[in-house]
Amino acid sequence: MPRIVVVGLGPGNASLVTTDTIATIESIPHRYVRTAQHPSAHLVSNATTFDHVYDQADSFDNVYQTIADTLIAAAHQHHTILYAVPGSPLVLERTVAHLRAQSEVHVELHAAISFLDEVWRVLNIDPVEHAVRLIDGHMFTQAAAGHTGPLLVAHTHANWVLSDIKLSIDDIDPSTEVVLLHHIGLSDEQVVRTTWFEMDRTLQADHLTSLYIPQLGTPVAAEMVKFHQLARTLRDQCPWDMEQTHHTLVRYLIEETYEVVDAISNLREDDPSTDDDLIEELGDLLYQVEFHAAIAEEQGRFTMADITRTVHDKLVSRHPHVFGDVQVSSSADVEANWDAIKQNEKSHRTGIFDGVVEAAPSLSFAAKVQQRAAKVGFDWPDLSGPVAKLHEELAEIQEAVAGADPESTKTEVGDLLFAVVNVARHLDVDPESALRGAILKFRKRVEAVETLATEQGRSMKSMDLAELDALWEVVKQYPTH
Repeated sequence: MPRIVVVGLGPGNASLVTTDTIATIESIPHRYVRTAQHPSAHLVSNATTFDHVYDQADSFDNVYQTIADTLIAAAHQHHTILYAVPGSPLVLERTVAHLRAQSEVHVELHAAISFLDEVWRVLNIDPVEHAVRLIDGHMFTQAAAGHTGPLLVAHTHANWVLSDIKLSIDDIDPSTEVVLLHHIGLSDEQVVRTTWFEMDRTLQADHLTSLYIPQLGTPVAAEMVKFHQLARTLRDQCPWDMEQTHHTLVRYLIEETYEVVDAISNLREDDPSTDDDLIEELGDLLYQVEFHAAIAEEQGRFTMADITRTVHDKLVSRHPHVFGDVQVSSSADVEANWDAIKQNEKSHRTGIFDGVVEAAPSLSFAAKVQQRAAKVGFDWPDLSGPVAKLHEELAEIQEAVAGADPESTKTEVGDLLFAVVNVARHLDVDPESALRGAILKFRKRVEAVETLATEQGRSMKSMDLAELDALWEVVKQYPTH
C-alpha cells in the first residue's frame, strides 16, 4: 500500500527537531514540506513545497484539500513519500487530518515537539493545572463560545485574524490583558503583554505568532450561551415547560412567526423605535427554536449546534457562486442553481409535489403547487390564460349560487381563489403578502370611517350603507389610507 510518512519540524529552533525525524528525512528521497516559510524547513533538502498553493487557493480549506490530494497522488506514484510540517503533525495540522481521514494510502506519523511546549515554557505555566483551552484563531467565535479562559489561540498568523478575535466580543473591557507569543524559541523571540484593544496593532503577526488570553470578563457569545442555559433551566424547573413536546409547541411556533411578520409590517425607516417590536418578536421566535433543541437534547437526538451546523453547511452548499467557482449573472441563475442542488440533495423526492409543505397557509400552498406544476410545463404561457380563467370561475360561482347548491358554491369559490393566485403568480406578486396588505388597508379605512362617524356624533351601526360609503370615499382621499 502506498505510504506517506509525516514528520514535524518542531516550533522553529532546529535544535528541537528530533534525531528520529532527521534520520527519517534522510531515509526517504521523495520529500514534501507544507511550507518553506519555517525556520527548520532547510533540514528537508530537495523538497517540494506547497507555498504556491496558498497564493492560488480561495480559502484555507481549499489549500489543505489540494495539498492532501497532491500528496496522495505522489504516494501512488512513488510508493513512499515524506511530508514535513511545522511543529507537530498532530497539532493544528489540517492537511494531516485530511490524510488520516482517507484510506487510499497508509499514513505513518512520527512524534515531534510542537510549539505548545515552548509556549508553556515562556508562560511558565502547567497547561493541565491551569486548564488551558486550545483554540484555532480561525474558529475563535465558535470554539471559544461560553469560555472565559485561560485560552491559547493558535493560527493567529496575521493581524486581520487578531482583529477578528478582538471584534468577536462587543462589551469586553478593552484593558483585558492578553499575551502575544511571537517567534517563541528563536533568537528574536517576543513575549508581549498588551491589551485586548491593542492586540492587533502591537506587532506584525505571522505564522509563528500565537495569542494567550489569561481571563475574559465576558465569555465569547455570552448572550447565546446564556440563552441556551435559560432553555435548559426552564425545561428542568418550570412545570409548563416540562410538559411540552415538539407537537404541543407547534401552535406557538406558528403564532410567533406571524407576530414577527406583524412587527416587520410595522417597521418604519424614519422611526428606529419600531425596531424594538421586531427585536422582541424575533427573540420569541428564536426561543421556539431553542425550546425544540432543548427537548431534543434531553432525548439525546440532536442539539442547537446540530441545527446551526446543518443550516450553515446547507447554505454554503447552495451558494456555490459565493463559496465555489460557479458563475451567475442574475438572481434567476441563483434560484436555478438552488433548485438543482436541492434536487440532488433530496434525490428520494421524485414526485412533482414532493416536499411541498401542506401545513402552509392556503394562498402560499396554492402558489407553491402552481410553481411546481409550472416547472414541468403545466402552465399558461402568459397572463391572458389566468385572467380568462378568473372570469370563467366567476361565472361558475354565479351558476352555483343560482342553483342553490352550497357544496358546489364552496367548490367554485375555492376554484376562484386558486385562479386569483395564478394571476398573482404570473404577475410575480406574492398572494399572501398582497392579501395581507389589502386586509390591513381595509382595516385602517374602516377604523378611519368609525373615527369620522364619531366626530359627527354618529355611530356606524346607525348609518345606512350610502352614508357609510360617503365616509369611505372621504377616507380614501387620505394619503395614509
